[in-house]
Amino acid sequence: MSKPIRFHIAQRGEINKTHEYSMRLMSILAALVAGGLFLLALGYNPFEIYASILSGALGSSGMQKETIKIMIPLCLTTLGVTLAFKMRFWNIGAEGQICAGAIAASYFAYFQDQLPQAVLLPAMAIAAVVAGGLWGLLPAYFKTRFGTNETLFTLMLNYIIGFFITYLREGPWRNPEGGFAATPRFPKQARLPMLNFPGIGNIHIGWVVMFVMVFWVFFYLRYTKHGYELTVVGENINTAKYAGMPVKKIILRTMFISAGICGLVGMIQVAGPDRQLTDAVANGRGFTAVSIAWLARLSPIGIMFVSFLFSVLEKGCSMMQTDFRIPASMSDILQGIILFCVLGGEFFIRYRIGRIKEEA
Repeated sequence: MSKPIRFHIAQRGEINKTHEYSMRLMSILAALVAGGLFLLALGYNPFEIYASILSGALGSSGMQKETIKIMIPLCLTTLGVTLAFKMRFWNIGAEGQICAGAIAASYFAYFQDQLPQAVLLPAMAIAAVVAGGLWGLLPAYFKTRFGTNETLFTLMLNYIIGFFITYLREGPWRNPEGGFAATPRFPKQARLPMLNFPGIGNIHIGWVVMFVMVFWVFFYLRYTKHGYELTVVGENINTAKYAGMPVKKIILRTMFISAGICGLVGMIQVAGPDRQLTDAVANGRGFTAVSIAWLARLSPIGIMFVSFLFSVLEKGCSMMQTDFRIPASMSDILQGIILFCVLGGEFFIRYRIGRIKEEA
């Protein structure tokens, strides 16, 4: 009787840049082929579908605006979780931190609306950052104090704050003039001003915040003492302790900043495109940000470009549903196939599968 063939996964050593980029190109081609086969099985022409996706995301200035609006919260959320991931703190709670920031910003919009816009908007932003940061400090404190699992802790907090928004929408913050359970629309002074995006047109000022934060995170990680400390903690926590670094303080500080950026996303969403507090303020962006962060290899500049590609895919697939009357579930499957292939390519860049030799 022949013995079964066994395999093992081993990490690659130094990788040639040409090999790395060729693997990424192959994974993209594999994604397009796999998605095309799926569309053929459904009876659609893959070339027409892919053309519809590109046209739906970039075909006109109006569509480009919508793509950028999708990109802004995706990019900012990813920047937030990246700081925690650099430290090997698995912040899966960006959804909840976005919600916490949105609630804090909405409080000022609903109950401090007598303030002028120049005062109200900064107050909303600061409140959102603080609320998101404090919500992120909870799992960080328990991690440093009791050694709890931050992945489960941050994940469970998402549901608590999400249902709290539902309570506010159906209870104390419900719009008395509405026929169904919804919060009131924000007053004009609590809405983000519009600013011309070069070559596209007016978009809410969140796109400026996005670019500023990309370069701030890049500078913070590469050129500041705090960025160096969190990187050392992520690479080897024992080395950081041996070097005399205050590891607990670094974890708490970094998680506050990480969650605070996610809280700012909540403010931008409620004061920008949504103009009210809704249950869908996070809309899965916290989980999508995890994929973007690893595809960009935790690089702030890479995050900006990968977020744009994700936004093109999301906006284009929504247009594809309209053009070809494809169910939303089929569109989600297509996006999943493409992302699975691209993430698979990243896996094979870092690891290789080898056969275990049987010893006598």
